[in-house]
Amino acid sequence: MASNFNSLQFLPVQKTQLPFISPPTTLIPHTKLVVNGRSTLSGHVTISGSKNSALPILAATLCCSGSYKLEHAPYLSDTKLVINGSGSVSTLSGHVTISGSKNSALPILAATLCCSGSSKLKNVPCLLDTRTMVSILESLGARVSCFGEDIVVNTDGVMCIEPDLNEVRKVRGGFFVIGPLLARYGEATVGLPGGCDIGARPVDIYIHGLRSLGATVELRDGKVQAHVSNGKGLTGASFRLAYPSVGATETLMMAACLAKGKTVISNAAQEPEIVDLAGFLTNCGAVVEGAGTDTLYITGRRRLCGSEYSIMPDRIEAGTYMLATAITRSCISISHVSHSNLTCLIDKLSGAGCKILQLSDDTLEISAVPRTIGDDLRGFSIKTNPFPGFPTDLQPLTMALLSTCKGESIVEESVFENRMSHVTELQKFGAKIQVCGSKAVVSGKGNASPLRGSQVIAADLRGGMSLVLAGLAAEGTTDISGISHVDRGYESLEMKLQGLGANVTRTTS
Repeated sequence: MASNFNSLQFLPVQKTQLPFISPPTTLIPHTKLVVNGRSTLSGHVTISGSKNSALPILAATLCCSGSYKLEHAPYLSDTKLVINGSGSVSTLSGHVTISGSKNSALPILAATLCCSGSSKLKNVPCLLDTRTMVSILESLGARVSCFGEDIVVNTDGVMCIEPDLNEVRKVRGGFFVIGPLLARYGEATVGLPGGCDIGARPVDIYIHGLRSLGATVELRDGKVQAHVSNGKGLTGASFRLAYPSVGATETLMMAACLAKGKTVISNAAQEPEIVDLAGFLTNCGAVVEGAGTDTLYITGRRRLCGSEYSIMPDRIEAGTYMLATAITRSCISISHVSHSNLTCLIDKLSGAGCKILQLSDDTLEISAVPRTIGDDLRGFSIKTNPFPGFPTDLQPLTMALLSTCKGESIVEESVFENRMSHVTELQKFGAKIQVCGSKAVVSGKGNASPLRGSQVIAADLRGGMSLVLAGLAAEGTTDISGISHVDRGYESLEMKLQGLGANVTRTTS
């Protein structure tokens, strides 16, 4: 369906492909296979050796003495993170600076589509997920230039209402663009989102909200197709979310900012990233009230203009380094961290015995050194919940810590039903964890052996990071494959860990 708004909103511009300039860090390049249909095949093809034969045969060579040459073995490459404990647990010390929030950067990058002109975003983390989001914007016609932690997005060349499907499938945040596209251009077609396989994250909450704003929305061929029913634009409305979904709240907030009249969203997500997105939209001329509470009040505007905005620090990364300090029984300081955004974690760690001091407005010191705190850490129980509850993104990492604490702990996951897949890999370190449905019982010191280095595989972002923490606490060497999952959410991971004294290297085999 042709848009009624394109000819009124835009002037022709010369589209220039600008390079992505990143700070020095190790990144995994994107690879893409493009197939043009209606091909006719001819000629000859030679089949490579079987991977499913090569792997057990390679293992079988351990049964034999002498040397063996295997021919026709397929070439398999992998990027690994190797943590060398050198026979003892890594001890961290020093200072780490937290990067910009991935979970703020993705929706705010999508929100630039609400605005005419250019938006300059500062403190954007250089991650695989943010690079994917940049590719999604470029596939729509936006011009994006990246300089270190700054990204400038100009949307005046956007003429497409369907982002690249392959890119959308890589990251959950890619689906966020449906709100701005529908509100500003009158229509949008967006593929179902990707991201980590940690459980069902349905889009029905998004669809219900968009329909409440006056859109016609259909799910067809793996894509969500939406257009404005009245041909004039979205209309403000009052509705309640079935669940306080962060992504749905962000998407509907963006759409409502350009809807005619007032919108009230009840049972909205309250995460700090919602407040950050509202801050950007307000800078651009939107009227958003109630961000950080369970009810949002939004007065629509006919037009928003790009602005300059700095992304908030990543509270999940901050929590990660706090947990890394605890699991290695170390002492470090962390800057660019908001105490109020991590109250739940800070309370749990303090109760376990950690000493946490606020050195300045945005700097914390955390100590878990037994001789300093007077004892070893005690286990505790957690249940994940939407903010201000315990963050689901820190659940796998906390489980790794609990396997080294005294006593028995219970971990209950109430946000994602499949967020226990990391347990099998943690057990390879010697962690004693029993899972029953959405609950896990973790037996710590006194009931389990110390963690030992192992060869493990990261299957998702936060579960992969829990393996890194376990490797830091384990005796011996740990090889973590599939580390590209972790690269999606942690900027310069090995460089920051090395700066704290960890023996961590990245290898390709």
